[in-house]
Amino acid sequence: MDEQERRDNSEQEDAGEKNEETTAEAEVESSSEAATEEPATEESDAAAAETEDSPVAEEPATESDDADSAEAESAGEPAASAAEESSDEGASEDESESDATEAPAGETEDAPAAEEPAADTGDEEAEPAAEESEADAPAASEESEGESADETGEPEPAVAEAEQETEEAESSSEPATPAATSEQDEEEQSEEEATEPEPEEELAEAPEIAGLLGRKIGMTTYYTDDGRAVPVTAIEVGPCVVTQVKTEARHGYEAVQVGFLAAKNLNKPMAGHLERSGGRFRHLQEFSVKDLGEFEVGQTILANLFDTGDKVKVSGISKGRGFAGGVRRYGFAGGPKTHGQSDRHRAPGSIGAGSSPGRVWPGTKMAGHYGAASITQRGLQVVLADARQNLVLIGGSVPGHRNSIVRIEKQA
Repeated sequence: MDEQERRDNSEQEDAGEKNEETTAEAEVESSSEAATEEPATEESDAAAAETEDSPVAEEPATESDDADSAEAESAGEPAASAAEESSDEGASEDESESDATEAPAGETEDAPAAEEPAADTGDEEAEPAAEESEADAPAASEESEGESADETGEPEPAVAEAEQETEEAESSSEPATPAATSEQDEEEQSEEEATEPEPEEELAEAPEIAGLLGRKIGMTTYYTDDGRAVPVTAIEVGPCVVTQVKTEARHGYEAVQVGFLAAKNLNKPMAGHLERSGGRFRHLQEFSVKDLGEFEVGQTILANLFDTGDKVKVSGISKGRGFAGGVRRYGFAGGPKTHGQSDRHRAPGSIGAGSSPGRVWPGTKMAGHYGAASITQRGLQVVLADARQNLVLIGGSVPGHRNSIVRIEKQA
C-alpha cells in the first residue's frame, strides 16, 4: 500500500508539472497571438482609412475589417481552449491512473472538440480588440487624410479657406441681384422713353409772304379720305432763309429775298452779299410781302406757309428736248399719206406767200429748239402740306424735271 501511495503521489507530482508546463506554453502562445493582433489592427485601420478616402469602396473595406476581427478571434480561441483543457486534465488525473491521465493530455493538443467552451473567452478577448480597432480608426482616417492632403499639395486649411471664400462670394452675390434688377429696369425704362415719341413742338406761325422756293421730287398717287386716287407732285418746300429785305426808300419797291439749298462754291461778291444771313445758298428769289416789319435777315420760313386746299401757281424750267420738228413741237398733222406723198408725212408745209409779202413772218411755227423754257402752271391745288417734313403735295403736274427748282406762289 505504501508503494502504491508513493506511486500515486509521484504520478500526481508529474501531472502537476505537466499542467504547469502546458499553462506556461498557453501563456506564451497567447502573448504571441496578442502581438500578431496589433499589426492586424493596424492593417484594419489602414483599410478603414482607404475606405474613407474612396467612398465607393466602403463596403468591401468593412468586410475586410470583419475578416480581420474574425481571424483575431479564431487565433485567440486555440490558446484559451488549451488553457481550459489543461485545467480539466489536471482535475481528471487526480482520480485516474497515470496511463489514463497521459492519454487525455496527448489528445488535448490535437483534438479540436474543446472549441465550443473556448468560444466565449475568444469573443470576450476579441471585443476589446475590436474596440481598440474602432478607436484607432479615426486616428488612421486622420492620418490617411493628411497623407492624401500631402499627396495633392492642398492642406486642409487651404480647402477650408476656399470653401469660406466661395460661401462669401455666394452671400455677396445674393444681395447684388436686386441692384442688377433695378439696373435692368432702368435700362428698360430708358429704352421705352427712347422709343416713345417726343411731344411735337409747336411751329411758329409763318409770316405773310407771296411764296417760297422748292425742289421737285417727282409724281405719285395720293388717296383721299373718300377713296379717290389723285395724281400729285411732291415738292420739298423750304426751309428758306431771308437773305435781303428790300425797302421802298432804297430799292423803290418792297420785297424779301430768300435763299434755298446750300452752295458749294461762291464768288466773293455773292459770299459778301450772303454774309449777313449766315449761310451760303445756291438759289435766290424775291417774293412780295405785305408787311416788311415781319421779316429780318437770317429768318427761316417753313412750309407751314401753305395749307391744304390753297390755290397756287408753280413756275419752273421745263424739260429740255433739244431740236424738234413741227409735229412734235407744235403738233402739226403732217402731209397726206396717199396720192403719191411718200416723203411728206412729217414735213412743215408752206411757211408764207410768194411775191407778197415775199418774206417769212416773224414767229412762224416751224422746227426749232423745244423745251428748257420758263413755264408757269396756274390753278393748282395743295392736296397736303407737312411743315415738319418740309413736304407739299400739289395736284397735277408741274413744269421741270426731277430735282429741279420751282417757284410756288399763292394764287388769289
